[in-house]
Amino acid sequence: MKLSLSGKTIGNMTACLAVTLMALGVVFVFSASAKIDVEYDLAKFYSYPEFRQAVFFLISILILFGLSLINYRILAFKSGNWKGWIPNPAVWLVFVSIILLVMVLIPGIGVEINYARRWLRIPLGPASINFQPSELAKWSLVLFIPAVSALLGEKIKRFKNFAILCVVIGLIAGLIVIEDFGTAFFVAFVSFVILFIAGAKWWHFLTPLPILAILFTLAIITSPERRERIKTFINPDSSTAQTSGYQVKQSLIAISTGRILGKGLGGGISKYGHLPEDTTDFIFAIIAEELGFVGVCFVILLFIFFLVLGVIIIGRCKDDFGKLLAFGIVLAITSQAVMNLGVVTRLLPTKGIALPFISAGGTHLFLTAAAVGILVSIAGRAEDA
Repeated sequence: MKLSLSGKTIGNMTACLAVTLMALGVVFVFSASAKIDVEYDLAKFYSYPEFRQAVFFLISILILFGLSLINYRILAFKSGNWKGWIPNPAVWLVFVSIILLVMVLIPGIGVEINYARRWLRIPLGPASINFQPSELAKWSLVLFIPAVSALLGEKIKRFKNFAILCVVIGLIAGLIVIEDFGTAFFVAFVSFVILFIAGAKWWHFLTPLPILAILFTLAIITSPERRERIKTFINPDSSTAQTSGYQVKQSLIAISTGRILGKGLGGGISKYGHLPEDTTDFIFAIIAEELGFVGVCFVILLFIFFLVLGVIIIGRCKDDFGKLLAFGIVLAITSQAVMNLGVVTRLLPTKGIALPFISAGGTHLFLTAAAVGILVSIAGRAEDA
């Protein structure tokens, strides 16, 4: 008997999978935020990262299912002239992203956390939200490049069109790399892969390659912190291992002590001041310590299942824009997960890359949920002409 699933069923499975991963994130952000010497003051509810993440989780569910009801084709260009570009949401997101990326670099406006100015603080009465413009910039390109590529069609193979898109990508990546090398590299990587899949000729990519190589090299050699991270990655026993290599060392200790079944949910000790960024970039190490190899395999299988569902959605979609947009969303989420796991296990140099759905933070969770909502919309309408 042949089993055939409808597009809506696949979309619902994708949404449920994303919600499961986000719920897992809430559980482990709560576990990693545990304190043994602090009593909760519910009057300061929003000041606790674990409670904030629970609120972010509920809002993200609304965002995901809300966007899944909207036809993703409103993000496509209706015509090639400027009148067709003005109402397009992707164009405005790119424009707003560039403005916010400039604003975040201005002292007094951009908020500096851990020696990096990457956030804008938005006051909301007694509380405030730290918004990360680089996250918005990343997803704006994931929407913008497929829309332009689908509009151009075979014209994407012309070098002039490729060069114009490279200028947009270079401008955004260049603004991000000033304070965040990892995200800048990731944005450039995802953007160029989407362009390649859209039909750009391979030799076009050789043109900006020397420029990108020079810029990224300058970004490394002009930053003592980045040089130290690279040195520690190449030689973990160097003198810098106690500074820039401390996080990765503690991460590996947490992972190794988890063994097969882990220490049990809440039973880990790395979160008690041993592992920095335990609720954000290195939350996977907390999962490994508390759930062990079995839990690690479960989380990785969830991401693999997400990838499989994404590939099915891409394959069933009938229009070029939907295919490219679905590809960009799946690529961005799964490759970011791979990079985060690579950093946590010291397969890649340390960089500020969050684990999708699971790491603490409102900006990345809201925007990732929005992207999945669009992916679900594509799945439900994939077979439409």
